Amino acid sequence: MASRVEKYLAHLDRLSGGREPRFFPVESTKQGLRDVTEIVYDNLPDGLLTALTYGLSLAEHPDWQHGSPELCLSVNSTNVIWAHAVGFLAEQLRGTCPFSYGSTINFGERIVPESEMTAFCVFAPLVLDRHDYLGIDVGIPGHEGHDVINIQGMYPIHEVERQFINEYGLEAFWKSDWEPTNVLRRPAI
Repeated sequence: MASRVEKYLAHLDRLSGGREPRFFPVESTKQGLRDVTEIVYDNLPDGLLTALTYGLSLAEHPDWQHGSPELCLSVNSTNVIWAHAVGFLAEQLRGTCPFSYGSTINFGERIVPESEMTAFCVFAPLVLDRHDYLGIDVGIPGHEGHDVINIQGMYPIHEVERQFINEYGLEAFWKSDWEPTNVLRRPAI
């Protein structure tokens, strides 16, 4: 019988076409919760660093009624620090941040030295189809549908963009002229 993590990794394996990821553990600071793992794919899709988490969904949050989240970041960079930032946020904020669409997260400093971005916003993952990121059943046999993961997209943004989203909403920002994977871009607003 496949475990919860084995079912999740099998799902990612199908999505990646069997590409071998790199795994980075993030030590848990939450009593009773296991570590978070960063699952990093280089050049998938072409030219992008794509990182997903496992371990955020082990926590509980009152807003998680139809599944619990894991995170996905896809950026035009080879710097694995982007993945480490998302893994860090997943571990630090699990149980307190809902990671719902439109949420913004202030990282508090430059995420990586070469980019001026200091925050993230949450929305649907850029590189996955809807049926590939929603309703991933990782429950044990006989309890299907009781343990569901929904993958949430994480988008690096500038502080001024974070403030704009908080004031005017994600939809207003999303309609602006910006490239979600470009971590060296100027602010869109």
